[in-house]
Amino acid sequence: MKLLLLLLLCVSSIKSQSFTDYDDEDESPQPGARGHRPLDKRRETAPTLRPVAPPISGPGYQPRPPKRDKQGSKKERIVYPDAGGCKHPHEELGVLCPTGCELQTALVKQEKTVTSVIRDLKDKVTKFSDTSTTFYQYVTMIDDKLVKTQKQRKDNDILLSEYNTEVELHYNYIKDNLDNNIPSSLRVLRAVMDSLYKKIQKLENAIATQTDYCRSPCVASCNIPVVTGKECEDIFRKGGETSEMYLIQPDPFVRPYRVYCDMETDNGGEYWLGNDKISQLTKIGPTKVLIEMEDWNGDKVSARYGGFTIHNEGNKYQLSVSNYGGNAGNALMEGASQLHGENRTMTVHNGMFFSTYDRDNDGWLTTDSRKQCSKEDGGGWWYNRCHAANPNGRYYWGGSYSWDMAKHGTDDGIVWMNWKGSWYSMKKISMKIKPYFPD
Repeated sequence: MKLLLLLLLCVSSIKSQSFTDYDDEDESPQPGARGHRPLDKRRETAPTLRPVAPPISGPGYQPRPPKRDKQGSKKERIVYPDAGGCKHPHEELGVLCPTGCELQTALVKQEKTVTSVIRDLKDKVTKFSDTSTTFYQYVTMIDDKLVKTQKQRKDNDILLSEYNTEVELHYNYIKDNLDNNIPSSLRVLRAVMDSLYKKIQKLENAIATQTDYCRSPCVASCNIPVVTGKECEDIFRKGGETSEMYLIQPDPFVRPYRVYCDMETDNGGEYWLGNDKISQLTKIGPTKVLIEMEDWNGDKVSARYGGFTIHNEGNKYQLSVSNYGGNAGNALMEGASQLHGENRTMTVHNGMFFSTYDRDNDGWLTTDSRKQCSKEDGGGWWYNRCHAANPNGRYYWGGSYSWDMAKHGTDDGIVWMNWKGSWYSMKKISMKIKPYFPD
């Protein structure tokens, strides 16, 4: 057993020596010396030597006396046996250890086997090192993919949250419309259908009456007015006191044309005819205008302007009004009463040019062609930026409407803000002019 342990110790010693004797790899280069701390010249100042006193000097110790050999002491020569090993004083205990020659002989016998084993172990260690490197790279790649996947998952969670929020907003919007707007719209449509049904019944009755009437020969009973004049007031003064169609000729260089003259309201007046004809009529002399409106409950108001002129086409049919009276509110001269300051000024119509879809003359000065009052508010008018009154706007049945019902999200109904605000469209509105004269 002792011999086996000694052999293992010797093999371990030879193995460490074999790595030195049989290793063909170059030694790794030694790193350069670095006991200092590199200087950052941008942030630190160069160190300076500090002053110090000279080292202590003096005679010190005396030299040591030489050693003397001890007399009478002689080393005995140790004689190692060449063979047979070291003997224990007691024969029954056997040999203590093998001699160097025996060890050399045993090791030389095992040299070839140990060398091949060492080479094999070296190859295996190299392969294991390569495999470990590959495995480390693979683990690093998986770790990077995991980080990217976690980031992508986080981004997906954020996107999903935003999408859920957007879907919830749309759901609430649709639900609100289903609960509030659509039922009211259905009620309006039902009222429209009922009204149309009644009108159809009236038409059917009228057709039946006319059918019975036309069974007998037809006789012309059309009144042909014989009174003409420059305008309705001139006709009224000539005896035409019935509200009907008349021929007028305000300008002797323009052909006469037919107009409907209201000879009853406010002592007579002409309905709106168009800018060219109105411009011709207001050139004759001082003119006033009456604007009448009615809501869907049958309530009526009016706005009167004692001075009213429409300039010719060369001046873009510019509007000029003065001397307001009535109970509808002075929308043309003072703007929308609900607004204040600069915002209210933007709704004044007096002095504005007439704007249409194809002729943008409003006060909304912008290079964006989409921002045009006549396009957004539904008709031609003396728009500023944009209106307090919009008589030529879109017709909303029932009166009340909202921004989501409008084509461009604007108050594009038949509006007179100073009476009903922006989101109520009149059932009826009319404009009539007549010459101004003291009552």
